[in-house]
Amino acid sequence: MARYDDARPDRAKTVLSKLSWVLSLTRLGLFSERVIRAFWPVWSLIFVVSAALMMGVQDAMSVEAVWSIGLICLAALLFLTWRGARQVTLPSRNEALIRLDDTLPGRPVQSLMDHPAMGDADPATAAIWRAHQTRMADRAANARPPKPNWAVSHLDPFGLRFTALLLLAVALLFGSVSRMSSVSAMAPGGATPSLAEASWEGWITPPSYTGLPTLYLNDQPAGSLELPENSLVTLRLYGEIGTLTVNETVSARVEVPSAADPAQSFSVQQEGTLEIAGANGRSWSIGLVPDHPPQLTTVGDVETSARGEMSLPFSASDDYEVASGTAVMALNLGAVLRQHGLAPEPEETAPVPMQLPLPIAGTRDAFDETLIDDFSAHAWAHLPVTLTLQVTDAAGQNSMPMTVDFDLPARRFFDPLANALVELRRDLLWSRENGPRVAQLMRAISHRPDEGIFRKDKDYLRLRTILRHLERVLPAGLPDEDRLEITDELWAFALELEEGDLDDALERMARAQERLAEAMKNGASQEEIDRLMQELREATQDYLRQLARRNSEDQQFSQNQQQPQNGMQMTQDDLQRMMDRIQELMEQGRMAEAQQALEEFQRLMENMRVTQGGQGQPSPGEQALDELGETLRNQQGLSDQAFRQLQEQFNPNARAGQNSENEGYSGGEGRGQSHDGTGGSGQGEGESGEGQEGQGLEGALADRQQALRQELERQRNGLPGQGTPEGDAAREALGRAGEAMDGAEEALRNQDLAEAIDQQSEAMEALREGMRSLGEALAQNQQQGGQEGQAQNSPGAARDPLGRNPGQQGMPGTEQGLLQGEDVYRRAQDLLEEIRRRAGEGERPELERNYLKRLLDRF
Repeated sequence: MARYDDARPDRAKTVLSKLSWVLSLTRLGLFSERVIRAFWPVWSLIFVVSAALMMGVQDAMSVEAVWSIGLICLAALLFLTWRGARQVTLPSRNEALIRLDDTLPGRPVQSLMDHPAMGDADPATAAIWRAHQTRMADRAANARPPKPNWAVSHLDPFGLRFTALLLLAVALLFGSVSRMSSVSAMAPGGATPSLAEASWEGWITPPSYTGLPTLYLNDQPAGSLELPENSLVTLRLYGEIGTLTVNETVSARVEVPSAADPAQSFSVQQEGTLEIAGANGRSWSIGLVPDHPPQLTTVGDVETSARGEMSLPFSASDDYEVASGTAVMALNLGAVLRQHGLAPEPEETAPVPMQLPLPIAGTRDAFDETLIDDFSAHAWAHLPVTLTLQVTDAAGQNSMPMTVDFDLPARRFFDPLANALVELRRDLLWSRENGPRVAQLMRAISHRPDEGIFRKDKDYLRLRTILRHLERVLPAGLPDEDRLEITDELWAFALELEEGDLDDALERMARAQERLAEAMKNGASQEEIDRLMQELREATQDYLRQLARRNSEDQQFSQNQQQPQNGMQMTQDDLQRMMDRIQELMEQGRMAEAQQALEEFQRLMENMRVTQGGQGQPSPGEQALDELGETLRNQQGLSDQAFRQLQEQFNPNARAGQNSENEGYSGGEGRGQSHDGTGGSGQGEGESGEGQEGQGLEGALADRQQALRQELERQRNGLPGQGTPEGDAAREALGRAGEAMDGAEEALRNQDLAEAIDQQSEAMEALREGMRSLGEALAQNQQQGGQEGQAQNSPGAARDPLGRNPGQQGMPGTEQGLLQGEDVYRRAQDLLEEIRRRAGEGERPELERNYLKRLLDRF
């Protein structure tokens, strides 16, 4: 390659003279590359040493070690600086021209410096050469300085320079530049305590609920500071005692320690000054950011659901966060109409405390929530009460209490006998003095059972049993245990009478329609009509629930029946719109049209028919599904009882916190033994008492688990569909369930309740999988039987009267097609609200509330 010397043509000199500033910048870039590559070890070493000093490493080491390491670092720094200085040279102009020419296309500078080998002997060649140089000169004239290459990766393959930079960044964030000065005390003559050696450190820690970081006072310049109330100030004084003192007027302390104490700590309660007097001292003017009490901004109106559940919306706010909230319900005795069973003085007037729900996720400085609870079974149901709400912030400050007066919402009973039993139950809970009166009324109700008061003989016998129990304990003053048992039985009896079966629900709906029609004919008040309209809505909803329950209990819909081609299919939304239309007509005073619309509604409900399957004897597959479903419910009950036993091991008082809505503790289908030990559902229920007395609760649970596993093995051996993929899958799933049950039994006998619960969960999941596979096998058999064509030709044959599909092909054990449309979202919302409500109840065990919060985190 030709050298770039001064022996160049005039054209080249002219172009190159115009590139002087480009060449200067190129030379500067080359110089910076050489400096960075030569001195990167120097600044890396400086970063590491500086980071160590800012983090106070020297304070944790002896003077000898600090001096030794310091000398080594100084020698390394001098060597690296000397070596780098030798490597750095000023780039020449030719080097800059070469770098610039390498970045240009066609190397125009090289072309300007070249000469033709043939000289100017050939005019044509000379002309071509001049044209070429002209083009190269144009390219060189547009040259720009190249970017310098500062990469030193080839010199630092382990990335030591990045490690040094990271250490410096950490030291700047968590250390202090002022701590570097402490190394000067280790100099010769610095070991003698003197006035110049006195130093101090200080920190200000705001309350944790503010979320603010800790302030290092040594990094805060003298002046003013704005601090949250209750911030903690911590000071450390070093050196000779008395050299530094602390003067402050922010703590409002009555007993003030010595100002020269080496360690001092106090909280900021008021505005004032903070001064560290002495050498290297500092002073600040402290401004206080007050922590205001929380506020209950609004409390909405009390709402009541169709099942009697109370909902009370409220809004709360605070400077930082609301930590808790309480609601205390008290009986407004002065507003109670004192007659009949309420005439005596009440025995229980103690206020009922409740925990206000708080947001599970997000901030709590301002939020809207709803207090939800069901007091249908409370003695104050439907009576005037006063609810006092109050919230507390993290500093322990309480808001101004907000009081709401209302009649306690509760469930309404439309069945006359159920309503009477609930009122008698309330009288017993109100006062024991009502015992003889309640017994007399119950005897009067059951005096002539043949007059139509009781729909079923067993209802009469049940009432007489309760009456005999009451009359037996009245002479003893109606002890608490007996009164509680009697009132619980009355409540369960009233619920059974109210909910009843499908025929009872249809009868209540018809009765509600008749009452509304009679009120419209007689010109009743608008308030009475609204009440009867609400009664009709609730009775209709109850009827639809019973209808859906019956359809879910049926094994399959009849495939041999088809709906008429002109049959009408109604949805819940259609029925709701019809009732809304009736109420709208009544509010407008158009009673004749409202009466006509009500009659049409009656005809539609009377014409609604339930298409039921399984008219004959159930098939073996259907019977197997029934038995597996019962086994699954028994396993669920057994798992619930094991879980409660595990709770009570960690919280012996867990029983006291349960209420009527805590499923699995007070009975309920498939919920296991009741929490009070009075009974339960599931296999082995009859012998559970003896097992518990003889060998402890874990032994009784293990025996029940063993019996349940043996029953599952019997069902598995008789399972239909052998040889089909679905039938084999069902057998395999039930086999896994049996193995899990065996593991649960072993864990129960070893008193390992946690492992037993895990094994029981696996067993239930395998049982569900087996039922799904069995349901698919039954569906396949039914299609192969030649009935699938009829199902395809009758789109409405596999639907209930509300137009909902009971499942894929109408068979149990499948999930496709259930809860279509808005039902899915409404049901999901109800479940989410119930989980959120239970998670906010402070009286529930911590283990249970943590589980509920984990459920909410997934949504």
